[in-house]
Amino acid sequence: MNCLICRQAELVGGLTSVQLERNEMQFVIKHVPARVCPGCGEAYVEEQVAEALLLQAFEISETGVLDGVFEYNNLS
Repeated sequence: MNCLICRQAELVGGLTSVQLERNEMQFVIKHVPARVCPGCGEAYVEEQVAEALLLQAFEISETGVLDGVFEYNNLS
């Protein structure tokens, strides 16, 4: 699949960081598996990875943490 942003390069497997924000909460989750464009750096995550990210963000928010940097933790 070609990148939807630059339309120049074929996506390759890799890792990315994802920033999630909601109201006063701000999280960065690092080392997320993704398909990354080697040309422009745009990253695309699969549906199950997106679901795992949202679940992880919910679990982090339940602890009362409002911001931070975390490692990706795929619990499935």
